[in-house]
Amino acid sequence: MDLSQYAELFLAESREHLSACNQLLLEWERNRASPEPVGGLFRAVHTIKGMAATMGYGRVADLAHRMENLLDQLRRSARAPADEIIQLLFRATDALEKAVGLAVAGREREADLTVLADIDHAAVQAKPAPQPSALARHFVEEPEPPSLPAAPVASAASKGATRLVDVIIRPEAPLKGGRAMLVLRKLQTIGKVERVQPPASAFESDDFDGRFVCELATAAAPAAIEAAVRSVGDVERVTVGGGIGTEEVHLSPAESVAGGGRGRHIRVDLHRLDTLMDLIGELVTERGRLNEVAARWVGQDPEIDEIAIQISRLSADLQNEIIQARMTPVWQVFDRFPRLVRDVARQLDKQVSFRVEGKEIELDREILDSLGDPLVHLLRNAVDHGIESTAERKRAKKNPEGEIVLSAARERASVAISISDDGRGIDRVKILEKAKREGIVGPHVESLSDDQLLRVLARPGFSTAESVTSVSGRGVGIDVAMTRIRALGGSVEIRTEPGKGTTFVLRLPVTLAIVRALIAAVGHERYALPLTYVAETVEFGTVPLTTMEGRDAIVLHDRVVPLVDLRKLLGTNGGAPAPPPRRPVIVLEMGERRAGIVVDGMLSQQEIVVKGFDAPHGTLPVFSGATIMGDGVPALILDSAGLV
Repeated sequence: MDLSQYAELFLAESREHLSACNQLLLEWERNRASPEPVGGLFRAVHTIKGMAATMGYGRVADLAHRMENLLDQLRRSARAPADEIIQLLFRATDALEKAVGLAVAGREREADLTVLADIDHAAVQAKPAPQPSALARHFVEEPEPPSLPAAPVASAASKGATRLVDVIIRPEAPLKGGRAMLVLRKLQTIGKVERVQPPASAFESDDFDGRFVCELATAAAPAAIEAAVRSVGDVERVTVGGGIGTEEVHLSPAESVAGGGRGRHIRVDLHRLDTLMDLIGELVTERGRLNEVAARWVGQDPEIDEIAIQISRLSADLQNEIIQARMTPVWQVFDRFPRLVRDVARQLDKQVSFRVEGKEIELDREILDSLGDPLVHLLRNAVDHGIESTAERKRAKKNPEGEIVLSAARERASVAISISDDGRGIDRVKILEKAKREGIVGPHVESLSDDQLLRVLARPGFSTAESVTSVSGRGVGIDVAMTRIRALGGSVEIRTEPGKGTTFVLRLPVTLAIVRALIAAVGHERYALPLTYVAETVEFGTVPLTTMEGRDAIVLHDRVVPLVDLRKLLGTNGGAPAPPPRRPVIVLEMGERRAGIVVDGMLSQQEIVVKGFDAPHGTLPVFSGATIMGDGVPALILDSAGLV
């Protein structure tokens, strides 16, 4: 039986269990008297061990088995673990994560297992209680060898009986067919699997509900069979009975729909979703062309109008479903950050509490994958530069433990992600002095606004750290974050107050590939402006005019909004027709920042397919991409963050 096709499933599920291990270790470190984390750790490591042994990854199974032994001893002792034990378990979890990745890549022999000696020594030192509790007996199995065999054991079957094994995979388990195949492989290690109903070939069907029955010839006891099946993980129920003779095994429709009514899930290669998104993008472009053609036939052929409307509706529904399939909750990236913050805080000898809010908010997978590095830089900066030392916080009469909050929230058609700390805040005077010395700002500048402060901090190589450390000091953190977020069509804002802390806010579109945009005319050209940050439109001359820091501005809703005249900005006056007497103003809003974009006219609203491009040298940094209009002519997409 070839299990290589399930390697990616093993990797994905192992990562989920390893993420749980990190979360449980952090919880245990904060509350050492709690008995729950060690039980959860034991189950997570036990599941990884079973899956690894079934897949034939002996070194991974061995490491997980040793960790399981240590956790079992700690659970039995019912004593709060020492700090050395917690650190050892963190090291072991890291080693297990690397070993899993190497095993799936076919390089398991490269796994560094030097931590095994420390694990074994700690297990010997941990003194078990005389008798395990009832709860412990429920989970602890008979001692196993360090690594489990992966080949079928025929001799056991020759001396034993034939038993009927009825297995139900949990309804919420991903890829039930893959899990069922792993169960069969596990059963082959203790006997001979002779019959399976439904047949194993049906496991790959989308209709497979997770229940199957097999005939197992084995000398193993029913309890050992059940333990072997459950070790694979995600098993809801196991029933071990007598032989089934020669009769066929049938499941009634009611039985076969285990957990009927629940949504079913499968794992899909991201490359396929990307391909689908590219195809729907092309379809959207052709839909625009079809609508252009249909508009020219209005009143001449009703059938063309009807077909165009129907295709537009169907393609819009298909587009929405594909976009929804790519949406991913932010917790899939956020869940790795508690461990990061904890490790950096320990390295800097600081006390830091970390909290995550809005984990259920969803973003396009492509955006979410690109968000990891900027958040890592900003979180490391928050721990290093933002949070003060324990002694400094005590002198300021603050809680000795600093707090960092990572949160996500929906704002109209965008998502705002903020990183806040209650630390010392940013010293604007110090930043201004260094910016003057380096020639970043003029010598006559007296203070820095939030926007100016961010631009200075985001200069490549700019840093206020006195020395370079392994955490920060090279001036790359905010620069990297700004560059990546701008590339995603988003913006970065900063709010800081001395002695009270700093907040960075990242505003991002929900999806990148297909967006609804306002098509505006400037001279002979058309430009697309995504509606994500469009607050409203007004007519130039119908609202009061004023100036703001030497720039033209309008007064709108008792707020002064600076204006950006695209004709002047893009230099389209020469050779272009004279501007119309009544020109619209598109008001953009990104958090607290607003700007009014003066254009010659607004042509339409439509969905556009965003195509990234490398702007020629010398091009103004106000374009985020390009799109193909319905008539086949390209149009540049304006970058809201570069205009506000």
